[in-house]
Amino acid sequence: MPIPEDVTGEEIDKDVRQELQSLPKTLAEDVARNLVMVARLLDEDPEGAYGYSRVALRLASRVAAVREAAGFAAYANQKYGEALAEFRAAKRMTGNIDLWPVMADCERGLERPEKALDMAGAPEVHKLDKAGQVEMRLVAAGARRDLGQLDAAIVTLQSPELAANSVQPWTARLRYAYADALLAAGRESEAREWFAKAVEADRDGSTDASDRLAELDGVEFVDAMAGDADEGENDQVPASDTPEADEAEAEAESEVEAQGEGENDKD
Repeated sequence: MPIPEDVTGEEIDKDVRQELQSLPKTLAEDVARNLVMVARLLDEDPEGAYGYSRVALRLASRVAAVREAAGFAAYANQKYGEALAEFRAAKRMTGNIDLWPVMADCERGLERPEKALDMAGAPEVHKLDKAGQVEMRLVAAGARRDLGQLDAAIVTLQSPELAANSVQPWTARLRYAYADALLAAGRESEAREWFAKAVEADRDGSTDASDRLAELDGVEFVDAMAGDADEGENDQVPASDTPEADEAEAEAESEVEAQGEGENDKD
């Protein structure tokens, strides 16, 4: 797959670059450039990212960072079985448990919520950092909802992190998930309160909490551009009323009068 000339491979994380040092120099550069493309396209063009991840995987399948990147690309394309296999391979290579929550979410994607809940109760969870533990809580709550256990999902999300006033990278998503679970359970007033709290914490627009809040408040958004277009159509002047039309009509009348005078002269 073509790679833009401005992509050098130096853009990747230094830890990944160190992993690639086990490869021949030229090969390492090729793999690095493909990994950069995966990172660039993952959100905006998941299919493109997946293509580059397959190239990197073909070149260096024994590099953990490559397996992890391939896993995230597959995950972004909802290829959950493939993603889970890649994440497991990366975990075996490094012993790192950071991928545990996304592995559990793959189980949800494979319609195995019970397996995701088993993973949420596994000893590995205690080895996760705070962000990982919050992510695991979100996955567990989602699995509860998959099973139709709305009250259990709400309880799962109730935590010190949810109640904290400080805003962390996970705060908006945690509050949003809690609000959404409350709404699904029919607790609309509480849901509105937590959607509002999610909006306060969502500084980078990672959720659509503001839209959900507006929906609960009965706010309807009007397409201003569509309104302008309608007004423009209404403002159009009929062709017969334009100055050009008036001039043409006057010329036509003059010609008729001239023809009439000519016929009178013949008489």
